[in-house]
Amino acid sequence: MKHRVLGSCLAIAMLAGSWLQLQAQSDRWQQRVKYTMDVAVDAPANQFKGKQHLEYYNNSPDTLKKVFYHLYWNAFQPNSMMDVRSRELGKISVGKDRKGNNRLDWDNRVRDRISKLGPDEIGYQKVISLKRDGKPQRFKVVETILEVPLDKPILPHAKAAFDMEFEAQVPVQIRRSGRNNSEGVDFSMAQWYPKMCEYDYEGWHATPYIAREFYGVWGDYDVKITIDKKYVLGGSGYLQNPNQIGYGYEAPGAKVTRPAGNTLTWHFIAPNVHDFVWAADPEYKHITQKVDGFTAHFLYLDNDNTHNTWPQLAKMIPKAYSYIKAHYGAYPYEQYSFIQGGDGGMEYPMATLIMGNGKMDGLYGVAIHEWMHSWYQGMLATNESLYPWMDEGFTTFAQDNTIYNTVDSLKGRNPHDDSYAGYFALARSAFEEPATTHADHYNTNYGYSLTAYSKGAVFLEQLGYVIGAQNRDNGLLRYYKEWRFKHPNVNDFIRVMEKESGIALDWYKQYFINSTKHIDYSIDSVYDKGNKTIVRLRRIGYMPMPVDFMVTDKNGNKVLHYIPLSIMYGEKPNEYTGVKRIVDTVWYWTNPTYEIELDIPLSDIKEMEIDPSQRMADVDRSNNKAVS
Repeated sequence: MKHRVLGSCLAIAMLAGSWLQLQAQSDRWQQRVKYTMDVAVDAPANQFKGKQHLEYYNNSPDTLKKVFYHLYWNAFQPNSMMDVRSRELGKISVGKDRKGNNRLDWDNRVRDRISKLGPDEIGYQKVISLKRDGKPQRFKVVETILEVPLDKPILPHAKAAFDMEFEAQVPVQIRRSGRNNSEGVDFSMAQWYPKMCEYDYEGWHATPYIAREFYGVWGDYDVKITIDKKYVLGGSGYLQNPNQIGYGYEAPGAKVTRPAGNTLTWHFIAPNVHDFVWAADPEYKHITQKVDGFTAHFLYLDNDNTHNTWPQLAKMIPKAYSYIKAHYGAYPYEQYSFIQGGDGGMEYPMATLIMGNGKMDGLYGVAIHEWMHSWYQGMLATNESLYPWMDEGFTTFAQDNTIYNTVDSLKGRNPHDDSYAGYFALARSAFEEPATTHADHYNTNYGYSLTAYSKGAVFLEQLGYVIGAQNRDNGLLRYYKEWRFKHPNVNDFIRVMEKESGIALDWYKQYFINSTKHIDYSIDSVYDKGNKTIVRLRRIGYMPMPVDFMVTDKNGNKVLHYIPLSIMYGEKPNEYTGVKRIVDTVWYWTNPTYEIELDIPLSDIKEMEIDPSQRMADVDRSNNKAVS
C-alpha cells in the first residue's frame, strides 16, 4: 500500500512540475482549483451528502466580484431547460424514415423522459451552506447555475478558499449520469458535485446544462467516497488506500484488511484534471492491463454478453496505444479506467463511462473514441460549448485512424468514409449551420451532431489535402506538445498548422468553419489545341480550394497538375510517390474558371480527375472525372 501511495504522490509532483513548465511556455493565463471533497452515499435512498473545500486561484489580471458553480443534476427535473429543449426539438421533422413517416429530431436518450420523473426519480444538487475564507456568502440558484456575489472581490493573482456543504439525489439515468442504467449499472456518477465554472480571457462561462458539452478549470482533486462495502468503484484518479479496499486494486500478494463496519471509504487523488467521475456497482468485475507507462483498468458487469468482450478489449489496448502515442502524443497519467456505465459513451479525465453489452467491434469502437477524448477533451480541452467540432470532430478523426490501423479486417477502405457521408448529408439538408454555433444553440440535434462529429473530422482529413497529410500529422503532435493543459481555441490550432506547413490557412477556417459555403468543382470543358489539350475547370460552389488534377494517358502514365489557391501563399509537398507533378500558376479565389494547358494531345488521354484522393469535400463528385 505504501508503495502505491508514494508512487501516486510522485506522479502528482511530476505532473504538477510539468504543468508549471507548460504554463511558463505560454502567455495565456489559466485559473486553478484544488478540490477536497468528502461524500457519504446513502445507496438505498439514491442520495448523498458532501463537504467540499475549494481553493480557487485567480491567475487572471481581473478582479472577480462574483463566482459561478455548475449544479448539473438540477437539469433532471420536469420543466427544466433540458426537458423543455428536448421536447421542443422533438417537434421538428428532419426528414422521412423508411416508411415515409416524419423523422423527429429527438435525442432518443432524453426525449420527454425528464417530464415524467417523480420526486424520488429526479436529480438535484442543493447547496446547504457556502463560506468564502470562513465568511458565509449569499448565493442564488438559477436552475443548473449557482451565482455567488462575493462579499469581497478576489483580486488578480490572489487565492480564495470556499467551503460548501451540499446534498444531492442521483437521478434516474437519462443522460450521461444517473442510477440504474439500461445495462443494470447502479451508479454512473458524472457531473455529481457543485463544480466551479471556468473563467478565462473571454470571461465567465456559466453555461446552463441542457445536455451538451462541458468546460472546466484545471486543478487537483482529493476525493473520499464512503459507501456500502458491497460496492465496487472505478473512476478518475489514483486510489490511495488499495489494500483497505481490495476488489482488484490491492498490490500483488497483499492481504486486504478492510475496516470494521458496513461501509468503505474510497480515497482518490486526481492531479491536473478538469473534472472527476466515478461509478459504482456491487457486481463490477475489475481487471487490469499494463500498457506503455500506465495501467488500464476495466470495470464491467460479467455476464453472457460481456464475459469475453471486456477481457478481449483489455488485450487490444496496448496495440491501440502504440498507434495513438506515435500520432497524437503520450498519455501523461499513470492510470485510465474503462467503466461500463452511462448512456452510450462519455469521456472524463482519466476515465470513461461506456455501454458495454455488445459485440467486440462496437465496444472497441466506442472505447477508442472515448479514450481519444483524453487528448482533445481531457488534455487539450478546448471550450467544447464554443468549439464542439474541435473535440468531437478531432476525436472522431483520431478514432477512425486508430481503429483502421489496428484492426486488420478494415484494411483497404477509407477510414473517414462515414464522416464524409455524414457531412454530405448535412450539406444537402436544410439544417446546416456554421460550426461557430454554440453547441447548445443549434436549431436541431441533427445539425449539431453532423457538424460536431462528421464535419469536424472532415475538417482534419481535408486539411491533409490542403497542406499535405504529413504536415497535418506533424502539426497534430506539435499542437499536443504546445497546447495541452492550456485550453486552446481554433486560432491557436490554425497557427500551429500554418507554422508547420508554411501555408496561410485563415481562409480555410473562414470558409469551412465560419460559413456554410460548400466545395464543388467540375471539369467544365476539354478541347484540342494542336498537339496539346486545354482543360477548363470550374468552381461551382462558393468555397475555393487548391486543386489536384491528375491526368492519365493511355499507357497508364500519370502527371499531376497542382493548382495552389492564391491566398495560401505556399504549396504542399507532392504526395504522389513516383508521379510527376507540375505546379501551375495560382487560382485566384475570385475567378470561377481556370484553364490548364496539357502537353499531350486529347487523343492520348485516358482519364482526367479532380482530387483522385477524394479528400476534398466536393459535394458533387459526379463531374470531377472525364474519361475518353
